[in-house]
Amino acid sequence: MGSIDLTAATWRKSSHSNQDGGACLEVAALVQRGGHLGASLPHRNRAVCGTTGDVTDSSPPAGRIPWRPGVHPRRIPATTGVYPRRMASPVAFAHDFPFDPAYGYTAPDQLLHIPAPPAPADFEAFWRDRYARARAVSTRPVLGPVEEEREGVRIHGITYTSVGGVRLGGWLALPAEGPVRYGFVVGHGYGGRQEPGRDLPPLPGSAAILPCVRGMGERGRVGSIPDLADEHVLYGIGSRDSYVIGECVADLWCAASALTDLVPELAGAGHPGAPRLGYLGESFGGGLGALALPWESRFGAAQLTVPTFGNHPLRLTLPCTGSGEAVRARHREHPEVADVLRYFDAATAATRLELPTLVAAALFDPSVPPPGQFAVYNALAGERELQVLSAGHFPYRGMTAEAAELDANRTRFFGERLTAAG
Repeated sequence: MGSIDLTAATWRKSSHSNQDGGACLEVAALVQRGGHLGASLPHRNRAVCGTTGDVTDSSPPAGRIPWRPGVHPRRIPATTGVYPRRMASPVAFAHDFPFDPAYGYTAPDQLLHIPAPPAPADFEAFWRDRYARARAVSTRPVLGPVEEEREGVRIHGITYTSVGGVRLGGWLALPAEGPVRYGFVVGHGYGGRQEPGRDLPPLPGSAAILPCVRGMGERGRVGSIPDLADEHVLYGIGSRDSYVIGECVADLWCAASALTDLVPELAGAGHPGAPRLGYLGESFGGGLGALALPWESRFGAAQLTVPTFGNHPLRLTLPCTGSGEAVRARHREHPEVADVLRYFDAATAATRLELPTLVAAALFDPSVPPPGQFAVYNALAGERELQVLSAGHFPYRGMTAEAAELDANRTRFFGERLTAAG
């Protein structure tokens, strides 16, 4: 058995597919002081390990440790109590947070055992009723003029009606040339969407609607709903029927209806022989997607990046810098909100999600605790694929390479699973 000096080596997760559940490790020796954990991801489906890049660990374990192929090195767990400034997490990032954004987990296989909470007895009935009401809405979409053209698409402004008669806005990307062959709904993060940004469809010939859910962004402003994430996430939380998260999910369903109303090639989405839509969502949009898709017949595949709202009982115990911290504070004052959150748990919903789903989950994330992200992936009821990211909501060396790899995986994933129109 050989040994590797971690003071003179960096561990990287391989960029190759790990179809057989074996080790997914490469060693870049003599690159940098510190070590990255490897990724060995045994599960019933396919895993893709993302490239980590070379991020220095400011306090690597000293000395040499034994290594065998297929066995990844273990890091010293984060200490408890008061954390010093510029502490190092178990996954090799120095940071200034007063908590460990890896939450003591040192390898992906530890996170692959986090379960989903049990569902309330009427969980499915609750969501199917909300879905039926959203599908009954006449969305009356209005397509605005072209606001931007790039990368083979023309981007228009759009407005549509959602549940409660609320009028929302967003953007619609259409091919600059040729017919529409695919359709996508693209959710946004918990900060809203001020412009289309880089959220363009992953397949050529695609139409994509980029909605702003109620309360988020200039085009999503609605009445008294606050646009700050820490306030938005608490709006209506006293009841499952008034909680804004449920209405945001409905906004995505209505966005899909607006898309199929505007694009003739997608009008039959969900019917036999017709194309099905793809869904893309990151962070807030990832959590909303997990809640929205189990009840949908119009979608054929989904990709969720660092999804939030997974395993609320666990999230309530984990400090963070995201909207979850506002929920934790409200729960301390009003413990009864835990009963409402049971209906809005993305991991619980994922146990009903049978669509092929690609999840990109992070090992280190101060905003959306990784245990909740992996809980969503672990709970998925259908075909699933995992790309492990080094971090989420946190800048790090190597993130550009990981993002490029995720883009390539996304294109391949949807290309293999969505049928083109016509």
